[in-house]
Order: sequence, then structure tokens, then C-alpha cells
Amino acid sequence: MSILSDRWIREQARASAMIEPFVEKQTREGCISYGLSSYGYDARVADEFKIFTNVDSAVVDPKNFQPNSFVDRQTDCCVIPPNSFALARTVEYFRVPKDVLVICLGKSTYARCGIIVNVTPLEPGWEGHVTLEFSNTTPLPAKIYANEGVCQFLFLKGNEPCEVSYADRSGKYMGQRGVTLPRL
Repeated sequence: MSILSDRWIREQARASAMIEPFVEKQTREGCISYGLSSYGYDARVADEFKIFTNVDSAVVDPKNFQPNSFVDRQTDCCVIPPNSFALARTVEYFRVPKDVLVICLGKSTYARCGIIVNVTPLEPGWEGHVTLEFSNTTPLPAKIYANEGVCQFLFLKGNEPCEVSYADRSGKYMGQRGVTLPRL
């Protein structure tokens, strides 16, 4: 398995709309960087956020998730309460080739502020907006800036296409748009 370069990512973005919208180079003037990097792509967070709340005393249960666990916000700057959690999504829509695995990693700018982005794979054949999970590990409120870089995606090529892709098995998060809550 090898990591794929900026050249390969650019070619796939152009030829098969692997990333839409696609930013051809790192953009960082006055913002947290996003766009194509040497061996990855720095994605932006959209302005749709779901922030955990305890207003209704909901219990977080992945088998029976209650949407009232969150408050919805559409904003240019999301404030995550101390020691709390929020969901968001990428601006970019991804279409993963059948012979590629994509890994999402948080950006160090946020990590240095105590904001952790969940490490997650995008499986071969998957497509959609990526739902992002943010943990504020600090005892202070923390900001996430919409339409700026928040995580990096690394593209790993397998030795051959997989037998059964995420699309082939009709994965439960296939084609997701917007922030997608847990599904069973």
C-alpha cells in the first residue's frame, strides 16, 4: 500500500470528480489552510454544526440515537463548550476509487488548541460529504471556523481493487449529504 501524491490526487479530482469542489493548491492567506498538499488534501468544514446539549437529558446511545442530543447551528464560527463534542461535515464531496482507502486526520492547528478530529477511514467505493466529529478536550470554549481547513485526507492505494467495496455492500453511510447522525 503506498501513499498517493498531489499529482495523482489532482488527476483523479479532474478525471472522476473524486473531490468536489476541488482546490488545486494550499490556500492559507488569513485562514487555516485547505486544498491540495504534497501527499494529501486538506478539507474545509461547512457551516452546519450539531453541538451536544444536555437540555433534554438525553442519553447517547449509538443503537437508539436521539436527535435531541444536539442543537443545530448554521454559523461561520462554531463554539464548542468545554469538554464537549460537535458534529459537522466537509464542504467537499468525496468519491473514493475502488482500489483506494482514505484516512482522515485532524490538523495540528486545532490539535494544539485541544480540538481533536476523529481519525476515520473513507472506504473504497464510498462517496458523500464526510461527517466530522470534534472533541473539545479543554476546560474552555473552543472555536471551529467554517469554510477553513480542519482535517487532512491521505490517499492509500491498495495492491489491487477490493472484492467488495462500500458501494457494493450498500453501506449505511453511502451518498450522505449534510451532517449525518449515527445509524444502526
